[in-house]
Amino acid sequence: MAFYYEEPSRTFNEYLLVPGHTPASCIPAKVDLKTPLVRYRKGQEECPISLNIPMVSAIMAAVSDDHMAVALATEGGISFIYGNQTIESEAAMVARVKAYKAGFVVSDTNLSPDTTLEEVVALKEQTGHSTMPVTDNGQAGGKLLGIVTERDYRLSRMSLDTKVSEFMTPRENLVVATEGTSLKEANDIIWDHKLNSLPIVDANDNLCYLVFRQDYDTHKENPLELLDNEKRYLVGAGINSRDYAERVPALVEAGADVLCIDSSEGYSDWQKMTIEWVREHYGNDVKIGAGNVVDREGFRFLAEAGADFIKVGIGGGSICITRETKGIGRGQATALIDVCRARDEYYEETGVYVPVCSDGGIVYDYHMTLALAMGADFMMLGRYFARFDESPTERVNVNGQYMKEYWGEGSARARNWQRYDLGGAAKLSFVEGVDSYVPYAGSLKDGVGGTLYKVKSTMCNCGALSIPELQEKARLTLVSSTSIVEGGAHDVVVKDSQQSVSYR
Repeated sequence: MAFYYEEPSRTFNEYLLVPGHTPASCIPAKVDLKTPLVRYRKGQEECPISLNIPMVSAIMAAVSDDHMAVALATEGGISFIYGNQTIESEAAMVARVKAYKAGFVVSDTNLSPDTTLEEVVALKEQTGHSTMPVTDNGQAGGKLLGIVTERDYRLSRMSLDTKVSEFMTPRENLVVATEGTSLKEANDIIWDHKLNSLPIVDANDNLCYLVFRQDYDTHKENPLELLDNEKRYLVGAGINSRDYAERVPALVEAGADVLCIDSSEGYSDWQKMTIEWVREHYGNDVKIGAGNVVDREGFRFLAEAGADFIKVGIGGGSICITRETKGIGRGQATALIDVCRARDEYYEETGVYVPVCSDGGIVYDYHMTLALAMGADFMMLGRYFARFDESPTERVNVNGQYMKEYWGEGSARARNWQRYDLGGAAKLSFVEGVDSYVPYAGSLKDGVGGTLYKVKSTMCNCGALSIPELQEKARLTLVSSTSIVEGGAHDVVVKDSQQSVSYR
């Protein structure tokens, strides 16, 4: 006879935090959200990689590309570049993230001498970039002939068919630096010559990179930036349990700081073999997360296999239909509580702390605080990040409201069979995800800032100034269905932004 769990499978919606004593010194501005990303000997050493905020973006084509990675690392989190693409394409995204923060940016907006002013204006509108190098072939690596900025042309006085060669700042009038110049030296040149940008050229005067004054200022404005020892953004990458022998070396060569196996279910020999291969070829130098699991047994299996962090959650994602398709999974809150207990048991036995990532089931901002209180070290978020400007999907107008496209990796659109691979044919036999829209939410910086302020405020209500302190002091209570209704607006006439009213 099958084993039956006595307790029901619960979601975040079924819990509330009970306030604790808030000392006068406990204010949101003092809350520190730093949290470990990978396994380490807690109490004996510093974690090799920590996050400054407990948020990572999901391994999804609709969420995590190089643009998302830069934006999230700027705020203190990390993105896992999606693996449902060619090895070369994924490695190139990783390399672009690593090059970006180094200050040495490969120009993606380039002109040839024959480009017209009309094309320059169109390119500026398309990319938003006003600094455009001019090369002999119009490519990033071509011979540098000049540069065009907004100061080089005036639309009211110039014909749109004027060629770039007639109004660019020519090469002989440019201040440039040679390949091998350090970022500090480049910034010194920028400041000494009062420049907005500095081209870096090789021995043959071919354009290599651009260094921008703006990048120097960025760190002053974003003190939580997640950087490596060379002041480059940290970035993760997703892999699968099929082509890891080819994909992992390419991603490591590109500079990926951490990898994660992207799978709908992690309690499998496929993941163990993938981790063992990484350990055999790279030892502990390459960090690799695994999952997803929903119970103590799954956690122990992956922790003992050597996973650096373990993801929790099956079927709880907003675009995931695994539970209704296959009847398998577990409520996210129950799964998280069970796995975090196993994590603490494992630490007590071995002295090794393996961080837990809560993946799925986050609908409201307060669910994040609940996840942290229940033991999660950080959360992996898909729908949340898909709503922002920086996600790779299109912004569309649906019935008068701006939306962003969002689809699951198990949907017919993604057809990411590797994520659902059970050793069979190389195809997606049936879908486990949907294709959808999510309400557009503007810039990531504003959205994340607002969310984390709520998290910090709630932590202060519990008397906690750090995530470990929250987990120590948090008191959680189950809520009834009528209590959930009571928690929202009710028995009033609510005004909306258009001044119409609705009764609740």
